[in-house]
Amino acid sequence: MIDLSNFDPNAVSNPNNNIFGLPVTEDEARLVILPVPWEVTVSYGAGTSRAADHVFKSSLQVDILDPEGKDGWKQGFFMKEIDKKILFKSDYLRKEAELYIDYISQGAKTEENKFMCKSLKEINEGNEMMNNWVYQQSKTLLEKDKLVAVLGGDHSTPFGLIKALGEKHGSFGILQIDAHCDLRKKYEDFVYSHASVMYNVLNEIPALTKLVQVGVRDYCEEEWNYICNSNFRIITYFDKLIKERLFEGQSWKDIADEIINHLPQKVYISFDIDGLDQKLCPSTGTPVPGGFESEEIIYLIKKIKESGKELIGFDLVEIGVGETDWDSNVGARILWRLCNLIVS
Repeated sequence: MIDLSNFDPNAVSNPNNNIFGLPVTEDEARLVILPVPWEVTVSYGAGTSRAADHVFKSSLQVDILDPEGKDGWKQGFFMKEIDKKILFKSDYLRKEAELYIDYISQGAKTEENKFMCKSLKEINEGNEMMNNWVYQQSKTLLEKDKLVAVLGGDHSTPFGLIKALGEKHGSFGILQIDAHCDLRKKYEDFVYSHASVMYNVLNEIPALTKLVQVGVRDYCEEEWNYICNSNFRIITYFDKLIKERLFEGQSWKDIADEIINHLPQKVYISFDIDGLDQKLCPSTGTPVPGGFESEEIIYLIKKIKESGKELIGFDLVEIGVGETDWDSNVGARILWRLCNLIVS
């Protein structure tokens, strides 16, 4: 039982408390947020490995009231401490990856350079290590009957959580909010690339029966063919086609209801911040014109809950770190809404 007798939700946040200024311990919390400071394979802008720390600091400015999940926070939200060993490993391998990406971008062949062969091996092994670390952390928390969320880091970071949830829940589906499909195989020769996370999840986690992607607006022929040959295991709502339906008079409610009908009873939310309009995430690693307002996505997730489906976990990834705190400010408020929705 969380002791809130001396906590004033209307007061200034106490920075000595946990995320959102809540006086909650890990043992007390219903929902535990696992920060994963990792960005080894990002292919454009960097910085998201430091996002969790920035989001934590911005969360202290979030007012403790959500009318759609008014008392959800009383069940307890807790963010684990950022693991510096994971962060330092990411920093080291990121430098290796930058050299490797520059090398292959010149058309050079990896097998002709022993140093690059060694770097590629280290990067792929490092990504596997991170996946296993997230899996073990998540499994331990799930065994304690916690709800678990991953705060990235790049989009490769939640693989271990999704694997652990598949083992715990059996059949489930993923709602992916994203500008990208993330269905590439071994992008830039990195097996567990941020651009390959959904490919890997589909191929390695048999409990995943349905992937519904919403907001995609940047994808390659390989990914298009993969979707078309998935026998409807993957349903993709491209941003362009959503906008055309809205322009022609359909409502977002009707489209949201259609999206929800594709999802099974148990649903995991994978929220890449670049699924939003870039004005809300200007420093995200791979920005693309188009995207959603934040309230459109919160409405969709709220409707999933109202439909009677069960939210079993979520991730929030690819938040950038820019010259201002705008990205982390938006990220903290989306995290707040997600936390309240999943426990409500």
